[in-house]
Amino acid sequence: MTKLELVFVPTPAMGLITPIVEVAKRLVRRDERISITILLFKLPMFDISSYVKSLDANPYFLNKRIEFLQLPEQEKPTGQAPSAGPPDFQQILIQSRPVIKQSVEEHAIGSGTRLAGFVVDLFCSSVMAVADELSIPSYILFASGSSLLGLLCHFQHLRDNQGIDITQWEDQDAEFDIPVYRNPVPYKLLPGRLVGKEGGSLMDQAKRYRGAKAIIINTFEELESHAIGTLSEDPTIPKIYPVGPIVNVDAQMKEGNEAQKDDIIRWLDQQPPASVVFLCFGSMGGFLEDQVIQMAKGLEQSDQRFLWSLRQPASLAKGGKEEPPRDYTDLGNILPEGFLERTAERGKIIGWAPQVAVLSHPAVGGFVSHCGWNSTLESLWFGVPVATWPLYAEQQMNAFQLVKELGIAAQIGMDFQWDHLKGESNVLVHAAVIEKGVRELMNKENGVRSKVQKMSEVGRKATEEGGSSYVWMGHFIEDVFKNIEES
Repeated sequence: MTKLELVFVPTPAMGLITPIVEVAKRLVRRDERISITILLFKLPMFDISSYVKSLDANPYFLNKRIEFLQLPEQEKPTGQAPSAGPPDFQQILIQSRPVIKQSVEEHAIGSGTRLAGFVVDLFCSSVMAVADELSIPSYILFASGSSLLGLLCHFQHLRDNQGIDITQWEDQDAEFDIPVYRNPVPYKLLPGRLVGKEGGSLMDQAKRYRGAKAIIINTFEELESHAIGTLSEDPTIPKIYPVGPIVNVDAQMKEGNEAQKDDIIRWLDQQPPASVVFLCFGSMGGFLEDQVIQMAKGLEQSDQRFLWSLRQPASLAKGGKEEPPRDYTDLGNILPEGFLERTAERGKIIGWAPQVAVLSHPAVGGFVSHCGWNSTLESLWFGVPVATWPLYAEQQMNAFQLVKELGIAAQIGMDFQWDHLKGESNVLVHAAVIEKGVRELMNKENGVRSKVQKMSEVGRKATEEGGSSYVWMGHFIEDVFKNIEES
């Protein structure tokens, strides 16, 4: 029996490594001939050590079907001064390519398996050069949706083939016809990194995607049928495999502070079914006092039960390491006077939140979310409707897709732009807007809830035997074996 090894290369950030690990688990579960090595970069601005440690007891890691391979810590890129802030991850990737090649070759010799290819995430496409040197295929694992993939490839095509550079665009009120979307896309919703100084780097990534053997996408046909169909018909895009929704349900249920989690679940147990709106803004979401006050007023005026994950913004420490959001130590100093007393019977404020455990609880009826793709898929998995409050990265486009393209979300906003290291937004979202969005979210008669619950059923069936994503995962495995024989 031929045994093959795939090398996964993820960005060492929680939102990107978790879907990588979940895909790895699905692959080794489906085919006993496959083993997987996941490369780990040790970088000061990312700390995923607790997550990696939490996987020690997973059976696939215990029996070495999946292994982590820690790469040597890299110096700051050549030419970057020690005091110049966080190291540039893209430069580190390029600088690390000789080390990656050596480490992978040595590991393959020791394991006695045949290297079948590299699976790199959406920010690690420059490592495809190492796979080329080893004469093996490269695959992209795109942890976001197919619409975002189509958006990046569209603007890369405009830049390289029509001389239209979105980073130089000046008309802030413009709208774009992008093939993977049915509706025109406003300029102000485009990812800040795409239209800013890093846009060239993102489009360079998209250009490299076109040279991959195939692209695995964390989505499912029934959710993004238009975008998937558009990409599949484009001869310049590699073959795509929609294998989602990939959600880290079991692992997230077990992680975090158990005492805090138990306290939260006990409170939810006392609430009526589908009566609580849950506010949570991802691993980097935190707010300063002005916005916190408006959020509190909006929640109070909405008359809804709420569970609010409230945290301080992230910060930048010495040496370039990002300090993640922290819990507020004294809520009385930041909330409106008397708020805690007036809402004590129907609300609970927490810091860290066990998001999956909360979304899976029957008392939760709505989710005010930053619209990160992982959170979006988790809310769909559990059939919990979302009110959109995007913050940064591609979240504005995810909100646009949920509200305008799919009609499966309520809206607090779509065009907020937010600095996660300062906790500052381009707008102050006022209490009246928050109140209206929360009321719309929790209105059981608006049709959104039933649409979300239907999509939840469809998404779960997609991953089951015979479902669309299950079938696509099987095609990918077949093609991995075929491609390595042809390479």
